[in-house]
Amino acid sequence: MFRGLNGKVLLVLATLTFILFSSCTRRLGWGMLLWSAEDPPIPSGTILPVYIRSNIDHVWVVGIPQEYRRGGGRDSGMDKFEVPLAQLELVGGKRKAIQRAAEFSAYARTYAETLQDGLPIRDNPDNGSKRVYRLRAGEIVKVLSSVQGAPAISTSGDPLPGEWFRVLTENGSAGYCFSYRLRVFEHAGGALGELPRDAEEVPDPDLDELLSKVWSPESYSLMVTTRRIDLEELSRRWGFDPGQDTGIAQIRLPDLDRSFSYTAIRSTGSRSWRFEGARLEMSLQSNTTLAVHFTDDGGALRSLIFVALPSDVEDLMVQESARRDELFFNIYDRGPVYTSNNYGTLAFTMEGRFEWAGNYLLIPQIIPASALGSGRVSMGLFLSPSMESRFDVSLRRGRWFRAQGAFPLHPGQPGVSPGIRSRRQPGGGYGYPPFFLAHGDLLLPRGISGSRDPAGDRFRPAAGPGPPQVPGS
Repeated sequence: MFRGLNGKVLLVLATLTFILFSSCTRRLGWGMLLWSAEDPPIPSGTILPVYIRSNIDHVWVVGIPQEYRRGGGRDSGMDKFEVPLAQLELVGGKRKAIQRAAEFSAYARTYAETLQDGLPIRDNPDNGSKRVYRLRAGEIVKVLSSVQGAPAISTSGDPLPGEWFRVLTENGSAGYCFSYRLRVFEHAGGALGELPRDAEEVPDPDLDELLSKVWSPESYSLMVTTRRIDLEELSRRWGFDPGQDTGIAQIRLPDLDRSFSYTAIRSTGSRSWRFEGARLEMSLQSNTTLAVHFTDDGGALRSLIFVALPSDVEDLMVQESARRDELFFNIYDRGPVYTSNNYGTLAFTMEGRFEWAGNYLLIPQIIPASALGSGRVSMGLFLSPSMESRFDVSLRRGRWFRAQGAFPLHPGQPGVSPGIRSRRQPGGGYGYPPFFLAHGDLLLPRGISGSRDPAGDRFRPAAGPGPPQVPGS
């Protein structure tokens, strides 16, 4: 009986030993090493037989090619070692692995050192995409490939030199990093040198939130709250850029253009930071208000306020353009031809242009004699409360009403007659006085020509369509 039990136990042990031995000898497939191994010193890009994947230890068990075994012989030393899961790409069969290694060969030995603390790795090759990892100064990354991505543009509008790389960190984080603040080098295998391990990244959610926002001048916030959007001003993209992708912080304002090179952004207290290597600091006054402090060339400390807008600048520009189009087509649809007893006929086209004939009473006191009688319409005129009272318009029977909207006319094609543009009119127009929209009619500013017939100053929609005939056309 005992002999039978012993025999069964021996059979089970033999079976288990066979299974374990088989699991270590039967391959899962072939893989390609992404990050060079230190011991044994195997360079990245080498194809290896893969035997085990351990999701518990997060490693592959792979075979060591004979040329990298200690002693070099078939039976010499250890024949397998462990590789972190992220540092090897399981390809499949040996032929596919050889093909994959050939594709990878251009970057097989390419690595890069981070020159800036906090340099981001992003989930897409675009400075506006989500950050997935923040590199430490001196940290090494493996360059996996060069990829096409959105151009990296500085706040001055100039493209930054460099290219987008798909990269892998030693701890397995992968994504895209722009090369402007990387030192690229070749490495053939073995130890990469001591990586920075003394300062683990300390989470800073306030800094992360700050770096994810676009910081604009206070004047942009005023535009939004008053709903008086200046498209030309917004298009210049004034503001403050911390430069986390470039290591160059920039302040760009109408009267100031400063750049600050730095190596790291360090916390100096609650929601305050300094830029290492530059005379620049910043502090969050609220979630949407940032104070930037710097020392100017004269040694004086200056502070500027920037804001995070509720909408992207591009979205604001689109919305304002749509508002202006709607206002223009409201005027166009009511006309498009308007007539006045005193000042002739004014006609609009769908392309945002106008023709004005019969405005003799306004020449040359209001309209220069050189005006061409045609041009473009601009819907970008906003009146302050003081200007609104100044430009109250007179309607019939001596009653006074406020304008519901206003717009200037710009004569001719841009650059055709510079002399016309030199006569700047109230409200921002050039060459022609601004018009006001009130109760479906168009009106000139009160008393602009000294006319004693206010009703005759009004431009009413004409009964019939068709543009006016401009003398000499």
